[in-house]
Amino acid sequence: MSSGIRRIAHLDMDAFYASVELLRYPELRGQAVVIGGGRNAVPELLPDGSRRFARLRDYAGRGVVTTSTYEARALGVFSAMGMMKAAQLAPDAILLPTDFDSYRHYSRLFKAAVATFTQQVEDRGIDEIYIDLTDLPGEPREIAARIKRAVNEATGLTCSICVAPNKLLAKIGSELDKPDGLTILTPADIPLRVWPLPVKKVNGIGPKANERLASLGITTVGELAGADLGLLQEHFGRSYSAWLAEVAQGYDERPVVVSSEPKSMSRETTFERDMHARQDRPALSAAFTGLCARVADDLTRKGYVGRTVGIKLRFADFKTVTRDVTLPEPTADPTAIRRAATECLKRIVLNQRLRLIGVRVSALTTASATSPERMAVQQELPFDGDRPAAY
Repeated sequence: MSSGIRRIAHLDMDAFYASVELLRYPELRGQAVVIGGGRNAVPELLPDGSRRFARLRDYAGRGVVTTSTYEARALGVFSAMGMMKAAQLAPDAILLPTDFDSYRHYSRLFKAAVATFTQQVEDRGIDEIYIDLTDLPGEPREIAARIKRAVNEATGLTCSICVAPNKLLAKIGSELDKPDGLTILTPADIPLRVWPLPVKKVNGIGPKANERLASLGITTVGELAGADLGLLQEHFGRSYSAWLAEVAQGYDERPVVVSSEPKSMSRETTFERDMHARQDRPALSAAFTGLCARVADDLTRKGYVGRTVGIKLRFADFKTVTRDVTLPEPTADPTAIRRAATECLKRIVLNQRLRLIGVRVSALTTASATSPERMAVQQELPFDGDRPAAY
């Protein structure tokens, strides 16, 4: 465990996409709202100036929930859930389309507000950042409170912040008192606030690892902290078991990475259940397309293009396979990334169920011109067509 010298904050915007939409539609505050609908979910402006909103029960399709308000989450609707399943849980919830241009705008606003305090910031996506507060004068709680106020004044939105000795604890802590939380975690707080948490609350322990730990009678971080290392090695291998033992004790030495010149950009997703290449073809195809689009969006937003496209697959037995291909010209176009990623995918025998897929673009250079207008991503995947999976 760190001596406590470092002061690392994790700032997470509260229900970010949904909260941005509530700025636009304040009459929906306090209601169950789901973000992720298409054009049919655009509110209808009525002659009297009021709006008619689509309802989740009227949705038909294979889409997934992008995010939801806390009221919708109370009904069991969470991000990455299939929209049809969400409609069964919350048929009367309001459905809104996604508006990534607006989300990016508010993302820039909140990050600019934080930048007035320090440049020691690690960007972790559109709605979260790490901040190294170690060299800032003042008490951690007072600094965090000032940052929260600045973010709210710049955006009209709330965020949750945890200040801790390292990134691991800061990430866990920012979830403890949501929404609008301000949390301080010290080494002394670990037994009381971290050990009672489910192991899945640790970033890096996905659904499959959580399931395997549960089969060993390990369901909380505290139980993981007390687990026999030999038992963990038997089921997870030496490297991952060593990491599990460290994080259970709250140990993490990773620095806040401020570099403005990234070597690569990637996106990945761990499925709630292991996916079959043929039987789960639509869900896999949609997830793969979404990852390519999100990586392309990250590149474009940060002004980069890349020449090497790679994929990562993790199978049900935790074996991880990677493939990559280098393109003739650098790109940030989602169609080109999807096409290259598909070529990589065709070089892997899909003979097991999948628990994780990821897409990465590396060999980055600064984009010399505005990225071309996005095209629809339609490239066929091995699990899009009739190619048989090896089962």
